[in-house]
Amino acid sequence: MKFSSLILLASAFMLLSFAACAPAHRTRVILIPDPDGKVGEITVQNKGGAQIMTQAGQMAEVHDDATAPVSPASVMDDKEIHRIFGDVLAALPEKPLTFILYFKTNSFELNIPSLKVLNSAHEAISSRQSEDISVIGHTDRVGTDEKNYILSRKRALSVKKYLVVKGVHPDAIELDYHGEANPLVKTAEGVAEPRNRRVEVIVR
Repeated sequence: MKFSSLILLASAFMLLSFAACAPAHRTRVILIPDPDGKVGEITVQNKGGAQIMTQAGQMAEVHDDATAPVSPASVMDDKEIHRIFGDVLAALPEKPLTFILYFKTNSFELNIPSLKVLNSAHEAISSRQSEDISVIGHTDRVGTDEKNYILSRKRALSVKKYLVVKGVHPDAIELDYHGEANPLVKTAEGVAEPRNRRVEVIVR
């Protein structure tokens, strides 16, 4: 019996629909935790029915398009998963790195400790040769929504400019800015919260 195998990391619900599978070439789907150790829920579905998987190491087998996927009673332990899928796991992308940069009040100038963090972000981009970088600007709740939205954009742009000057291709950087809408620390209106005056740099 010949199998093709698919190993999935999941911390969120995912629906997989399988096209016709030749009877001699079955498919196995195995659920493993994401890099943070979280395990979500995956539904493996075809015309015959569906199999829901919620446990790390759980497997579903798809025999053909008309027969519902089945799940063995036992689950694979980590040792067995790595024995069978070691090469696949080694080829998975590295876990994204997040760097948080903080800014002075009502300014798009970084505070001094964050200059070092920004250099670390650039080093990570260089070492990974990353072409998938997010730069996301935020503010605290001092000032109007409109001014904070503009300020969060300026903060994100200042970080992007620094990275581009350092040699990062601008097309590799996705820019976003939320104003005061997504604080790290929830506060009342008008509260100056240093941890909310930030830019997040996510390197994938």
